[in-house]
Order: sequence, then structure tokens, then C-alpha cells
Amino acid sequence: MKGGLYGLKGKEIGLISIVLMSATIIIWSWEKTPGLTLFLPSQTRVQQSSDILMRRPVVNLLAPEPHVGEVGSSFSKKEATAQKGSEESSSRRSTGDSNTETTSYKEQILSSAQGDQTSKQKDHKKDLVAPIQTPLTSSSLNGNDNKLRNKDTENKACNYAKGKWVLDDNRPLYSGFGCKQWLSGMWACRLTQRTDFAYEKLRWQPKDCKMDEFEKSKFLQRMQNKTLAFVGDSLGRQQFQSLMCMITGGEETPDVEDVGKEFGLILVEGAARPSGWAYRFPSTNTTILYYWSSILCDVEPIDANNRDTDYAMHLDRPPAFLREFIHKFDVLVLNTGHHWNRGKIKANRWVMHVGGVPLTDRKLAVIWAAKNLTINSVVSWVNSQLPKYPGLKAFFRSISPRHFMGGEWNTGGSCNNTTPMSVGKEILDDESADPVVGNAVKGTGVKLLDITGLSQLRDEGHMSRFSITAKPGVQDCLHWCLPGIPDTWNEVLFAQI
Repeated sequence: MKGGLYGLKGKEIGLISIVLMSATIIIWSWEKTPGLTLFLPSQTRVQQSSDILMRRPVVNLLAPEPHVGEVGSSFSKKEATAQKGSEESSSRRSTGDSNTETTSYKEQILSSAQGDQTSKQKDHKKDLVAPIQTPLTSSSLNGNDNKLRNKDTENKACNYAKGKWVLDDNRPLYSGFGCKQWLSGMWACRLTQRTDFAYEKLRWQPKDCKMDEFEKSKFLQRMQNKTLAFVGDSLGRQQFQSLMCMITGGEETPDVEDVGKEFGLILVEGAARPSGWAYRFPSTNTTILYYWSSILCDVEPIDANNRDTDYAMHLDRPPAFLREFIHKFDVLVLNTGHHWNRGKIKANRWVMHVGGVPLTDRKLAVIWAAKNLTINSVVSWVNSQLPKYPGLKAFFRSISPRHFMGGEWNTGGSCNNTTPMSVGKEILDDESADPVVGNAVKGTGVKLLDITGLSQLRDEGHMSRFSITAKPGVQDCLHWCLPGIPDTWNEVLFAQI
């Protein structure tokens, strides 16, 4: 009985021991062996892998690179490079010293797949979003050119004709007494009996932009190795003399060279004065010239052998001087206007021509129509020359206003006002007060030098009755005292070149 009982108990004890040991081994293996996770349901397995990846710090795949000898390693350096941007961005958002970790093969494959997806998303965005220029784009290689273009755009956006006159104690820019070398005595009001000079103390201030202060040194530097040409009537000559005084400060400048011969500007036999002047500043090789062409079209004798011949006035042909020397100009300023009247045309024995033959179309023979045809013709021709001379900046100055009251220059007209800005001080119009010139230059490379409106406000600045060449009872309400309004024209010009 005992042996059977003890034997049975021994078997039971052995079985219990085996079960306990097996359970212990299974439990220990379950905790220590990750391979047993294969027995988990598939959904649970994926969730666990995802959670592990979310908790794991992101590793820079470029350091270290997978070794070539690693089993199953197919993550290339090129692919790793493609991931650098996104991986570095993620690394900055993660915590811990992730750069010291090594990268497992599984992590490389997962990261590669994520990188491919990111790359596809970026490519898709490129198709939808316009490219944005960065400091590395090719357009930044010509930074200085971009700055010049931006500055030129700003200047185009600025309407210098809109603004107001303001008092400025730093005016005038030169002395009317001192600039005798360049200034004609008939326009130097300081040399006349005029006693009021408040008109000299005004400066034009554009409304929507800042205009550069004129400095003679800055002007000469800007015009170094360049030629500026004024071609027009006596108001163009005033602007020329004004600029010469502004550049020299109204002081004697003996080193300035007379280079008129280079442009055919010489005093011919029987003429009271040459058809123009040209001077060069040797320090910067800057040339400033003026050529008299009051109607801006070609004029030639109909019969060169007859001293009393009439002259063909070719409305559709630019002046011969312009055709011959335009290649030498860097800045060109054109103007015309006040010689377009029957009295001037008859006195000069001009006969209108178009197409090389006398004009027979009565509609074109009307003064305003002939003037418009000439202005548009010369603008069109100059515009056609700009591609040949890309360095040339061409301007057409709008007409200078007259202020005759109570008649014309020969019928008792006068301009006795001496109070600045008595007719107003501000111009707010967007369009030029000279629509003929304004419309002619639109759509062309010729720029508008718009001075009509701002000059219209300055009726006190004319020579008036103080002109030393005027006859009794005759006033000059066309030309300006110098220093005076033409100085502002040159300031506006300076701002645009």
C-alpha cells in the first residue's frame, strides 16, 4: 500500500515539477524573445511597430552611411542625400542626441520610403506653385543690373511733373552775376533793372517721390565720357546755358574746352552767331552741346545757287544735324513749339514739304497739324535709332508756357506779376499739360521731360519788361530769367538720367 501510494505521489510531484518548469520557461521566453510577436494578430503588430517608430528618435541617414558590406543594405548615398533636408528638419524637432545613434536596415528602408513619398509631394507642389527666386537663382547673378533696373522702374513710376513749389534758402544754384562765361546778358536778370528776386528762392518738390539734389560733381560723374545734346529753339538754348552755369556753379572755368568744330558748330560767313555750341569738361570727358533747330525738321535751300531762295521745310524728316551726329550722343533733349506760327514761317521763307515735295494737303498745312506731324515724325525716327544705340537716352521736353496778358508780344501783352505762386503752387494732374508731346512719346523709347505744368505756375519768372533787348512797350513773357525756371528743368532731367 505504501509503495503504491509513495510511487503515485512521486509521479504527481514529477508531473507538477515539469509543468511548473515549462510554464516558467514559456513566461520567460515570452518576455525575452521578440520573435514571439509573430503570434500576435496582424493589426496589433502594425500598431506596435508604428508606436515604436513614433517613439524612436529620427536619425540623420547621412551619418553614418550604411556600410557596403551590410547584409541587404541597398540604401544608396544618392538616396540619403535626397533625404537630407527633410531628415534634418525632423531631427531639429526631435529630442535626444540622435546623431550618435546608428541606423538599422529596417529604419533605412522605412525612411527611404517616407523620403520617396515626400519627394513626390514636393514634385507635385512644384507643378502647382510658381517658382520663387532665391539668392541662389540665376537672376541674382547680375545683382547690380537688377538694382539699376529697379531704380529705372522707380524713376518711371515717379511723375516728376506732379508736385509743388516750396521755399528754399539754398537757392539759386549759381550766381546771376558770376555766370557771365555761359549766360547771355539778355537773360541775366541780375544785370538788369529788376529789383525783386524772390523767384530765385523756390524749389520744385515732386509729390510722390524724392528728386535728387543737383550736385555738379555728381552730374559730371554720371556723365563721365558722355555727351549731352540739346536740340531745339531758344528755350532749349536757355536750358543749355542754365546747365552750364549749374555745372560750373556760375564760376569762371578756364579749363573747359570749346569742341564746337567736332560737331560742325562754327561761325559761318554772314551769320550773327554759330548754329550751336559744344563744350567739354576735361576732368570727366563730359560734353554739353546745343544745336539750334527751332522747328525740329530738316530745312534746306530749294535753290542753293540763289541767295534769295526759299527753304524747304521737310515736316517728315529730322534735322540733318541730328541724323549726322546722333551716334555721338548719350543723352538727347529735344524741344520745339513757339516758332510754329505763320509770321515765323513767312519771315524765314519756309515752304512746307512732305515726302520730298511741296505740301498740297490743306489739312496738313494748318499750323497745328504741321507741328503735330513734325513732332510725331522726329519722335518716331529717334525711337527707330534707339536699338542701334542702346546707350542713348532720348527726351522730348514739353512746351514752355507763355504768360502774355492783354495781348501778344507785339500787341501790348505783358507779364508784370512779381509775386511767386500767385496763380497756384501745386500740380496734381497725371497727364501732361502738353498733350501733343505727351501723346507723341507714348509707347516709344523716347521719354517725356514734362515741365509745362510746373512752369505754368511761375509767371513771375519771365524777363518781362526788364529785358535789355526789349523795345519800349514790348515785354518778353516767353523767355525766363536766369537763374530761374530752366534750372528746375535740368534738375528734373538730372533725376531721370
